[in-house]
Amino acid sequence: MREITLSDLDDIARGAAILGTGGGGDPHIGRLLAAASVREHGSVSLTPLEEVPTDAAVLPVAMMGAPTVMVEKLPSIEQIGLAARTLADYLGRELTHIACAEAGGVNSLIPVAAAAQLGLPLIDGDGMGRAFPEIQMVLPTLYGIEATPMAIADEKGNRGVLDTVDNHWAERLARSATIDMGCSAMISTYAMTGQQARDSLVPGTLTLCAELGRLVRTAQAEHADPADAVVARLGGRRLFTGKVVDVSRRTVSGFARGDARLTGMDADSGSELVLRFQNEHLVAERDGAVLASVPDLICTLDRESGEAVTTEALRFGQRIAVIAAPADPRWHTPAGLELAGPRYFGYDIDPVGVAR
Repeated sequence: MREITLSDLDDIARGAAILGTGGGGDPHIGRLLAAASVREHGSVSLTPLEEVPTDAAVLPVAMMGAPTVMVEKLPSIEQIGLAARTLADYLGRELTHIACAEAGGVNSLIPVAAAAQLGLPLIDGDGMGRAFPEIQMVLPTLYGIEATPMAIADEKGNRGVLDTVDNHWAERLARSATIDMGCSAMISTYAMTGQQARDSLVPGTLTLCAELGRLVRTAQAEHADPADAVVARLGGRRLFTGKVVDVSRRTVSGFARGDARLTGMDADSGSELVLRFQNEHLVAERDGAVLASVPDLICTLDRESGEAVTTEALRFGQRIAVIAAPADPRWHTPAGLELAGPRYFGYDIDPVGVAR
């Protein structure tokens, strides 16, 4: 895929929501924003990571905040471009490429909207290979790339630039600003060169999103099991099939935090699965035993359609297939686990991974 057109957006949104591990924002919102921008400005050129010039000026763009709020407080197309333009002006540089900070229903498609609006190519890659809830939780952090200067903008036209001592402080101060902006804002962060992008980003993310979307769509048409197709493509495994019987969810400090409880169906009858999340699913426990944890992917799919079910969309009575898939190997290094392993989130367990 070398170009993103209107006809690609449904599949990208569908696949991005799967890689978003329950977070990354509502895929329907992301698709609408990207579609509006592409209709107005034209299709987006997609550049493979390995073809990004060494001296390129790369700028990731994302939405920051609680997914539960994003559903009700939509950004404008102008807000998306405002964050990138603000940071470019501050840096005094002419941008050459837009990038995705993470994979997710909104945050894989916000950059499509930004690239179309700004007339720039989009890199086929992202900073995580999945979605994580905090700004510093990207692979560029492991490569010493700074999150700031960072631009932040809201739907009212307020904007600012943060310059912090490290990436953890970037998260802390930007989160405070996001809360004041109504718990969702647009950010542009991790300005980097083409060489830094090639070193630190996960390649092929948008192509993978489109492929996963096609697999789900094809399985739906053929009345096959979409979860099986997704598991096979990602090299993962099915953890559980069950019905949602309880969801506890609250917005705290700009995050959607909580847990969901499922009772088993089919081969999993008689068992219970608990999913614990902070925007994204962090830990899956079956009958008290941990089956999977961050940094690997824990994804929830509708049992029949295979469509991803985000944490803000979990509801009583839904029939869910829970799958797990391996993360980029760099997340399993000591530095990666310190940044986004289960202990960072307060779970006193060793990571339970999925073998690739």
